[in-house]
Amino acid sequence: MPAPLILDVDTGVDDLVALLLAVASPEVDLLAATTVTGNVHVDLATRNTLLALQIAGAGEVEVASGAAAPLVQTWSPFEVVHGPEDLGGFSPGQPAGTASSRSAATLIVEEAQRAPGEVVLVATGPLTNVALAVEQEPRLPEVLGGFALMGGAFRQGGNVTPRTEANVWMDPEAAALVFAAWAGAAPDQLPRCLGLDVTEQVWLSAGDVDRACAAAPRSELATLVRESVAYYAAFYASSGRADGACMHDPLALLAAIDPGLCTWTDARVEVELDGRWTRGETVADLVGLRSTPWSDWAPEDNARVATSVDAGRVVAAIVGHLTSLVEERA
Repeated sequence: MPAPLILDVDTGVDDLVALLLAVASPEVDLLAATTVTGNVHVDLATRNTLLALQIAGAGEVEVASGAAAPLVQTWSPFEVVHGPEDLGGFSPGQPAGTASSRSAATLIVEEAQRAPGEVVLVATGPLTNVALAVEQEPRLPEVLGGFALMGGAFRQGGNVTPRTEANVWMDPEAAALVFAAWAGAAPDQLPRCLGLDVTEQVWLSAGDVDRACAAAPRSELATLVRESVAYYAAFYASSGRADGACMHDPLALLAAIDPGLCTWTDARVEVELDGRWTRGETVADLVGLRSTPWSDWAPEDNARVATSVDAGRVVAAIVGHLTSLVEERA
């Protein structure tokens, strides 16, 4: 039976692909998408999400707008990465649908409470909405059926500063609150964390996109995929990466559905909030120092960190699901 799933997004290019995969995957019952300020302001993220779902034939999916700003700090957009409209080179129109009357945090809490132990939450932007949901319902870690997030860098450097990954860097207080909320959770309730260590191993090439769009290359959906991913790939090429477009957020979605795509280590993650050069760093105890008598780390696990990924299987799944959706929408 498909897993009921909520996807929390700041819809840029890789969030877009994750949304399309959620619509296309037979393993997913997409209950709703919630939006947050991250790559762009939440208003634009909401517009993009409504439009993407409409083009994918899932315009009936509820979209709830969420946090307009981080919990503490100010916010700045990253237009150079995802484009001025956050959909790369695609020129969006206005969606037919409108946002829900529910806020993102309220939707997450109410849907989790409606079906305790069943709803899976996947967060691919800053964790502001999730933090606000935890404040509404402190038992959220127990009520959810699963939680996966794209965020952090656990065994390598960052992509915004030498030590920090973008989603956590944009709202480190929210990330710290979320990790604290899951401290001591049962192993199968720990958040599955997909950091740069694994997401930067998954790349979608121009050839992959061509194969995914081959059934209807001039359709609106194929145009959306091709023009958004091409812009994203051009950004990576400008920074010296010729692999294509990095699929951070699609990996988070697919790993939530099929954890066997990655290997995992249960760990304690703390978020640096005060460092001049390291604010937003996700510091993970992956070697068990918290169990030693000389460590002052809190002992409880609060994360299940991905340490490796079968990138070939992930790319094949992305291409396969996109191909099916393009064929369906032809």
